[in-house]
This record gives sequence, C-alpha cells and structure tokens, in this order.
Amino acid sequence: MIPGLRTLLIVAGAYVAAQMVSDISSLRIVGVGGWAVDAGTIVYPFTFTLRDLIHKVGGPSAARTLIGVAAVVNLAMALVFWVVSELPADPITGPQSEFGMVLAPVWGIVIASIVAEVVAELIDTDVYTRWQRRMGERAQWGRVLVSNAVSIPVDSVIFVGLATLFGVFPAAVAWSILGVNIVVKGAVTLLSIPWIYWVKPVPLHHP
Repeated sequence: MIPGLRTLLIVAGAYVAAQMVSDISSLRIVGVGGWAVDAGTIVYPFTFTLRDLIHKVGGPSAARTLIGVAAVVNLAMALVFWVVSELPADPITGPQSEFGMVLAPVWGIVIASIVAEVVAELIDTDVYTRWQRRMGERAQWGRVLVSNAVSIPVDSVIFVGLATLFGVFPAAVAWSILGVNIVVKGAVTLLSIPWIYWVKPVPLHHP
C-alpha cells in the first residue's frame, strides 16, 4: 500500500462519520448550564481539524473532494430517514412512531447544516493552502489555528442564521447557540492542534 494511504482512508472515514453523527445530533437542541446548544456541537468541531489532516495527507484536492462527499452523504441520509419515517408501519409490529419523532429530518436544520459545512470547510481549505504556501513546513500548528479561526465563525453564523431564517428556533435561542458553538469549536481546535504532527503526506509518486 502507498505510504500514508492507510492514514488518509482512516481520517477520511472519520471525517465523513463525524459529519453524519453531528448532523443527526443537531436535530436536538439541548440545555447545558443554562445555554441552548445544538447537540451536534459535541462532535462537529472535530471535523475542522480532521479536514486539516486530510489536507496535509492528501492535498487540497482530496480535502475538497471529501467536503463534497460528506455533503452528498448527509443529504442522502436525511432523504432516507424522511422516506423511512413516511412509510406506513407494519400493523402487527405497531406504530413505531419513535423513529419519526427522533430521526425524521428537520429540513431547516439539514439545509443550514450542509450549506454551513460546505462553505466553511472550503474556506478552511483555502486559508490552509495560503498558510502552507507562505510557511512551508514551518509552524504547522498555524495551519490548524488560522484556518479554523476563520472558518469556525463563518460556519456558526451561516448555520444559526439560516436555521433562524427557516424558523427552526427563535432569535434568543439562536444567539445562545451561536456563542456556545464558537467557544466550543475554538476550544476543540486548541486541543486538536497536535494532531497535525501525527500524519504525513501521501507521496505524489510511488513505484
């Protein structure tokens, strides 16, 4: 196997999985310490640094490809959940209404999540690329810190703005979610900075 390819596959799988789990979790708004928080915040912040790892291992093309794949997978997942929740339940088994109550998509959140993810992650890719061209292999921690510092607020503002526009939650809740999202994502970024040193790029040429 090409050196680094196994790492790329693992990180890519983790990225798509984290996107899916966070989008499902975002359907629930929870209260933490008196603040309203979309539950996707538990997992989603890690996707920014996972994207940075994909970028380092596979390059910007791999990063952009995974961003698109994750968006398509999340949309397909929402469509499948919607179809399954609309299908009639087996009368012998019972109504099974819990599935629809939990997993039927809230389309305002689905659209807001996907749009925010794509725009923010593409911005993250661009900022990372600019930093890498300027700094080379020096200060790799800066790739993560600077790219996430730009993309995280963009992601949070787009998600909360669109979800509020679609009437998913009131403005008071929106401000709470926005603030907590940015703080938590920023904290996760700081904790995950060492990850960038744990992976190596896939060689461009392999015999």
